[in-house]
Amino acid sequence: MKFPKQESLKNIAQLINCEFVGDSDFPVLGMNEIHVVEPGDIVFVDHPKYYDKALQSAATIILINKKVDCPEGKALLISDDPFRDFNKLSNHFKPFQKANTSISDAAEIGEDTIVQPNTFIGHNVKIGKNCIIHSNVSIYDDTVIGDNVTIHAGTILGANAFYYKNRPEGFDRLLSCGRVVIEDNVDIGASCTIDKGVTGDTTIKKGTKIDNLVQIGHDTIIGEKCLIASQVGVAGCVVVEDEVTIWGQVGITSGITIGKKAVISAKSGVSKSLEGGKGYFGIPADDFRSKYKEIASIRKIPEILETLKKQGKK
Repeated sequence: MKFPKQESLKNIAQLINCEFVGDSDFPVLGMNEIHVVEPGDIVFVDHPKYYDKALQSAATIILINKKVDCPEGKALLISDDPFRDFNKLSNHFKPFQKANTSISDAAEIGEDTIVQPNTFIGHNVKIGKNCIIHSNVSIYDDTVIGDNVTIHAGTILGANAFYYKNRPEGFDRLLSCGRVVIEDNVDIGASCTIDKGVTGDTTIKKGTKIDNLVQIGHDTIIGEKCLIASQVGVAGCVVVEDEVTIWGQVGITSGITIGKKAVISAKSGVSKSLEGGKGYFGIPADDFRSKYKEIASIRKIPEILETLKKQGKK
């Protein structure tokens, strides 16, 4: 997320009441998660395991819970609770705006687009030409939809990321201030849920077709011309490359990549990145050849046990 205007390190430190290391006028342009940071961004880190990753990332301002050596060309914000203060900044620069109408006056809807009754369209939403938005769809603030997109009833675009910190008093939610971006010629079935990015975009690229009852997590990127069947669940920060086919009830864990033209069969559980151009199935999902060898080996276990039993009697 980029700020409306350039901020100074000193101003940001004052907003969250914390100490800073670096030039007071050091430029701050925005804030982002580690996988999408750019120079000028704030990234937060609150665990020693990830200090080096944050300090060596593209981010030039690190919101951290320990005073450490500041890398050259960067600045630090020293906080006793970076998670809390990242939320404070999110709330300051991107506060929730109440809606007073079903379709916001700040929304832009393109020529020949049809919006059926009982649909909600939030602030700063942009919808292109020749789209059909069916009834009871909810399109949250800042969502961007291209041309020739069809969205069926009950779908929700832009709900919060499923991202929490476990505290003694309960789970503390990381505020989401990113977007959902739907490119041209995408079809989205009924009762789908696509969560917005924490600070960046959850993106569905051109020509992809999504069946009913599909969940796509925050900051995930679905490539061009993918097919996703019913009841698939994709976690956050996943990259699905172009022309991937995912059949029904597949579950995909966070932070992995599915290669171009991969095919994942129904009911598979994907727990690691998968190479493109191959077919996969099973839990955990593996390529067909490896999985069939595994199944054949398992089927031999009774025979092996029986042989060992007979040998033991001799």
